[in-house]
Amino acid sequence: MKITYKTDVMPIVDDVVEVYDNSGLVRPTTDKERIAQMFNRSDLVVTAWDGNQLVGIARSLTDFCYCCYLSDLAVKKDYQHAGIGKQLVYLTKEVIGDKTMLLLLAAPSAMEYYPKIGMDTVDNGFIIKRVK
Repeated sequence: MKITYKTDVMPIVDDVVEVYDNSGLVRPTTDKERIAQMFNRSDLVVTAWDGNQLVGIARSLTDFCYCCYLSDLAVKKDYQHAGIGKQLVYLTKEVIGDKTMLLLLAAPSAMEYYPKIGMDTVDNGFIIKRVK
């Protein structure tokens, strides 16, 4: 399996929905218009491809100079545990640069994953949750 990573391609909504649904990452995939808005308004999308098949996504909001919020990291189940998520995070960090902090909110099932790829846990955050 040769995975190709891209930062200059906006995947089509149906492919994004397939990755989200298959990966186990909960997103509003029945609302394709909302998924399209999420991607169109993102500042950085890093994708992983097996040939023409989208297999992984890292979607971020950033100013490219101080902070970056990695809002989605998803890899299809059959491709998990192959280093693809780690590479998507690495490439996101490479694009945003050393002066930019990378922050994310982990899904409960992924809390043990992020320290394994070199991310630190933070205790100084606050949130106002979305209604739906």
